[in-house]
Amino acid sequence: MLLVIDIGNTNTVLGVFEGESLVAHWRLTTQRDRTVDEYGVQCRTLFSLAGIDIAKITGIAIASVVPPLNGTLRDMAMQYLHIDPLFIDPMMDLGMPILYNPPHDVGADRIVNAIAAFEKFGGPTIVADFGTATTFDAISKAGEYLGGVIAPGIMISAEALFLRTAKLPRVEIKAPGRVIGATTVESMQSGLYFGYLGLVEGILARMKAELGEATVVGTGGLAPLIRQGCPQIQFVEETLILDGLRLVFARFHTIT
Repeated sequence: MLLVIDIGNTNTVLGVFEGESLVAHWRLTTQRDRTVDEYGVQCRTLFSLAGIDIAKITGIAIASVVPPLNGTLRDMAMQYLHIDPLFIDPMMDLGMPILYNPPHDVGADRIVNAIAAFEKFGGPTIVADFGTATTFDAISKAGEYLGGVIAPGIMISAEALFLRTAKLPRVEIKAPGRVIGATTVESMQSGLYFGYLGLVEGILARMKAELGEATVVGTGGLAPLIRQGCPQIQFVEETLILDGLRLVFARFHTIT
């Protein structure tokens, strides 16, 4: 069995594959001060609750955009699972040409998402990943990673609105029933949601103008919410990065 881990700035997503089947997955808050033992105990607890025998894990693949946690996760893998994990690096031969300058500036999560999207949908494809930042990644018809767009995530925008104003509260991110809000909270939710839809729709339209007609795939925790108001997003794949980690690991090792 294969354990895959995506370490993001806000959330850490874990999944376990048996062959090509994802048998369990979890989304946790990323905590930079968590110790090796805390991560080890947490993994054991999650496996136990899911009925997974930790001894059956024979490989680990990790994509991380939080470098301070890399050593902690490596030590956890070695001490608790006795496995040296594979950390994904854009400079590795991942089977997808990276036409980005320089290639190592691309986040490992973006390349892994691109690999999974091209495997499933072919190209041209655009992956919109709604995380701490919102990223848009373009994959050519030939399966090349072309580059993309990085924008502040909707949660960053909401938090900035709260922190930089004296009277506006923190609000839940949701799709309002109408644009014209009748209360301060409704007005903020409308501005955040519909304003963000405008950003997403505008960027996708401009990317398609350069790329040509393309399949658009949404992923990340807020992808289902954004897709409600954005028909340009044709598919939502919430476990896209986990599938990509499996594909990359299989390029170098056999998954049992």
